[in-house]
Amino acid sequence: MSSVPFHYIDLRTFCYATEDEKRVTEAVRTFLPEEFEIDRVENAGHHGDRIVVLSARVERADDIRHVLTRLSELPDVETVMDELDDRVDDNCAFFLTLDKQAAFKGEVRRGAGLTLRAKVEAYPAKREAAIENARNALEDVRSTAE
Repeated sequence: MSSVPFHYIDLRTFCYATEDEKRVTEAVRTFLPEEFEIDRVENAGHHGDRIVVLSARVERADDIRHVLTRLSELPDVETVMDELDDRVDDNCAFFLTLDKQAAFKGEVRRGAGLTLRAKVEAYPAKREAAIENARNALEDVRSTAE
């Protein structure tokens, strides 16, 4: 895969007061290249409890390939590809939620806790073109990883 049809990939999760921030950070790192910077913003919940938002924006092609390679490890990546009509919006953004608990263990599974949003390149910027580009990228990275 010489070029990647994504402008960027955003990963984001919340670390609640009941969670260990280092463990949640490790869960995010499961999808990121080594030494990638993770942004940290501390907030307060409705009842004053601490909530830390951890996020990372991946913009370089090699780093995007790394994230896509990790996504290709999904046991149900075929299902994700079949659901692209529902996962790509009118603004050419691809959405997927990942299992934060599994990610801490280094595993890649769909689930709750970690949100992935990727801006798909499409010229012209049409949803159908974005779906096709996302499908091709996932197929390319999957076949390269095999």
